[in-house]
Amino acid sequence: MRFTLAVTLVEYPYAWIAVEFEHLITSSPIVQQNFKLLAAIVMTGLGILSLWSARKPSPLTVKLQESGFRKGLILSILNPQAIPWWIGMTAYLKVQGWIVLDTPWRLHSYVLGTSVGVFILLVLLAFLAQKLASIIKHNRVVAVLPGIILTALGLFAFYSYFTA
Repeated sequence: MRFTLAVTLVEYPYAWIAVEFEHLITSSPIVQQNFKLLAAIVMTGLGILSLWSARKPSPLTVKLQESGFRKGLILSILNPQAIPWWIGMTAYLKVQGWIVLDTPWRLHSYVLGTSVGVFILLVLLAFLAQKLASIIKHNRVVAVLPGIILTALGLFAFYSYFTA
């Protein structure tokens, strides 16, 4: 629950940034390319760090594992994918005519809704994950799988950035 709360707290400003700069970002290829590069760097770095810490956890890693709030806060801040996600989603919803964000009240209602939605989804995920925890708790593959996936996604993002 602490992890979920931390992620939700970071989601609000990220969604607000995305909404505020949606037009600028969706209309500028240079900005889009920089977001891809930033995402590639962060995902690859997190993936390698995850693989490295799965082998021999550092005192910092152990401390982060003990504090769900700190872990959620740091991982959310380092995950810039929320911004392009909300830019794309906001642009889509606007084009469809399903949302109008012409007043501060509507804007902040939308952004608050994104944060509440993320909170509910993560609570549901945590509940379901708790059911599987006894099965996967000490499984080595499960320990390194997030690092492998993040590294692969980061390398793919680098590939797509440099080949585009």
